[in-house]
Amino acid sequence: MILFPAIDILNDRAVRLYKGDKNAVTDYGDPLEFAEKWAQAGAEWLHVVDLSGAFTGESGIDPVIAEIKRRFPVKVQSGGGLRHIADIERRLAAGADRVVVGTMAVSDPDEFALAVYKFKEKIVAGIDAKGGMLAVKGWTETTDLTAVSFGKKCKKMGITCALFTDISKDGAMQGANICETVRMQKETGLDVIASGGVSSLQDLHRLQESGVYGAILGKALYEGAIDLKEAIQGSRAAR
Repeated sequence: MILFPAIDILNDRAVRLYKGDKNAVTDYGDPLEFAEKWAQAGAEWLHVVDLSGAFTGESGIDPVIAEIKRRFPVKVQSGGGLRHIADIERRLAAGADRVVVGTMAVSDPDEFALAVYKFKEKIVAGIDAKGGMLAVKGWTETTDLTAVSFGKKCKKMGITCALFTDISKDGAMQGANICETVRMQKETGLDVIASGGVSSLQDLHRLQESGVYGAILGKALYEGAIDLKEAIQGSRAAR
């Protein structure tokens, strides 16, 4: 299982939100300091999110990604604010190895289909669920699509990987929704990255035993509940 330490950026600061609420923010400081810390701990990937872009549709983290790629030997997966193909092109040009796209699939399905065709394996489907339904625009709007049905649609389009977030678990430190994560992977055939609520090495062990492709690590790292180096060593030993 691949571990993805998260760096969520809001107004140029590394932050964590509680259940996606932009008014419930914990500020942790300079994003580049955490990129260095996670890289030194052995991270292969970083998950870098533009929260300002997710909420407003206007991205501003490309310089941060470029600096991460210049300074550290890591791959970057990035989402937030990618509403048009031009946004994806800029994020990839900045150095992102692949991008997470969700809102575009609902707001502009034709452009999303073109993006999948053009960028292929560089596109990760962003599947954010609120009560089992697909949420978009920084989790501020819930659609009438179920998260699983959207995942199946993405698989048919040729997408192979998805980031699945149970919004009710995100930032809550109450454990991941392993049941729904496994269901998403089994029913859609996608390689699923679990996001939201991972709070202990036990959570990671259960996800790994269930065959999930990857896991995002957020607040548990920032609060010291999980030691990244130890977690990476454990995930590699079990591969």
